[in-house]
Amino acid sequence: MMNAHTLRPDYTSNGSVYQLVLPMDIGELIPADDSVRLLGSVLERMNYSKLRAAYSRLGRIETSPENLFKIVVYGYMNGTYSTRKLKQACQRDINFMYLWGRAPAPNHATIARFRSERLTDAMEDLFLQLVQLLSELGELSLCSVFIDGTKLEADANRYSFVWKKSTQNHETKMQAKMKRELPKLAAELGLRFDVREKIRTKDLKKLRKHLYALKGEQTFVHGKGKRKSPLQRAIETVEGYLARQKNYDDYNHSFGERNSFSKTDRDATFMRMKEDHMKNGQLKPAYNAVLAVDAEYIVSALISQERSDVNTFIPMMKTLKSLGYTKPVADAGFESEENYTWCEDNGQMAFIKPANHDRAKTRKYKSDIGKRENMPYDADSDAYICHAGHRLQAAYEKKTKSKNDYPIVTTVYSCTQCEGCPHKAKCIKGSSPKPLEERSKNLYVSKTFQRQRQAMETRIQSDEGIVLRVNRSIQVEGAFGVLKQDMNFRRFLLRGQVKVQIELWLLATAFNINKLHNKIQSGRCGSHLHRLKAA
Repeated sequence: MMNAHTLRPDYTSNGSVYQLVLPMDIGELIPADDSVRLLGSVLERMNYSKLRAAYSRLGRIETSPENLFKIVVYGYMNGTYSTRKLKQACQRDINFMYLWGRAPAPNHATIARFRSERLTDAMEDLFLQLVQLLSELGELSLCSVFIDGTKLEADANRYSFVWKKSTQNHETKMQAKMKRELPKLAAELGLRFDVREKIRTKDLKKLRKHLYALKGEQTFVHGKGKRKSPLQRAIETVEGYLARQKNYDDYNHSFGERNSFSKTDRDATFMRMKEDHMKNGQLKPAYNAVLAVDAEYIVSALISQERSDVNTFIPMMKTLKSLGYTKPVADAGFESEENYTWCEDNGQMAFIKPANHDRAKTRKYKSDIGKRENMPYDADSDAYICHAGHRLQAAYEKKTKSKNDYPIVTTVYSCTQCEGCPHKAKCIKGSSPKPLEERSKNLYVSKTFQRQRQAMETRIQSDEGIVLRVNRSIQVEGAFGVLKQDMNFRRFLLRGQVKVQIELWLLATAFNINKLHNKIQSGRCGSHLHRLKAA
């Protein structure tokens, strides 16, 4: 019977003595086909020199970085991402105890510090070592690779948004107000303030310095019912403008080329996501996670701040090219003239679904007389012929550049016989300040992009293209399904693009070991593509 005397922190004193029945080797309790054994075997073959270099300045290593890496990866394999739960698992879960050894369980702060700091310079190398090992085992084709992106929520407050357009509007209004007030304020105190095109932070600091020089021994008053001197009001006004201008400068630096960021995690961009907590399509702080999958394994993972996939293709392909891949397969979100041209210049046979591939098959699309695709083209005179039989001649070339400074040449075709045409309302669409009677039909055609899209349309409808497109849906979209649904990973735990990238590599490493385990157990090792089944 328990009493107050027996309530001690050491619970072993409250019960009877138990006989030790566990075997000395804890591994005997783990099944021979358990994935934890495969994890230990695979990670034992890795070179941890870069990881140990992260500890080189810290003196003696108290906890094994190799074992820490094992328990973190195994936690991700089983959907355990919390460092406190990982610590608890090392105390209670026999599989974690098997990986950790007989040492005391690590503190949760040690695990957190290891994941967010120690892996910074080593995680990419460890992930590439795993990809190389899969290649040596014959698990990768090293030929065709399937690319897609998804948006994963950042570890940031959902309402901590800062919008670029709103910030610029507020800054413009404040600049106009300062240009009106500050010259008058300085003149009243016998100072001179030159108004520039933009009043900078250093201009405000210089004015504040001159104002404080006038203060001398004067004492400023504070509190209710006290009358402030003109100098005190001037200094407070300048300091208020200075604080706001510093804030705007800070925000503009964080924006970069983005239109928004989160105050909680400034690397996160607000994106519209499919899974939404309010079920009404709200924008949430997120990252674009782009994966490249070969033979159901993730061979490359990229974190991007871009809301669309199109600008992530070339950075991803530069990594894949170094691994030897020559046949990238992607959906319509990656289509652009810049991406097509990069593939042509770098010996890549891309299979990218054109953005109009599905729409072009519909009756509505085929019957639209205003579409360029539905107008006959006369190559000899370089002209399109509209529904009424009029010619749209090449008028001029429009030169623009993409976000990455890729030059795009667009030929503008114009019709001079649109006046009084009975088909004008169906042919000319889009909003314009001009009334329809005064408008004429224009076509904007990039001949390079048109040629590339036609070639791509033929390629994806070939026998090889059909097989690869089916596999893209199965492999890379299947990988996202496993990560989000089976592994229940829908939100990053770390903040900042660098740390989020580490977390994605950890997730990809765990995914690959799980996939290798499943393939071994199901006897599918060495299979790269899913073949089409006969109807």
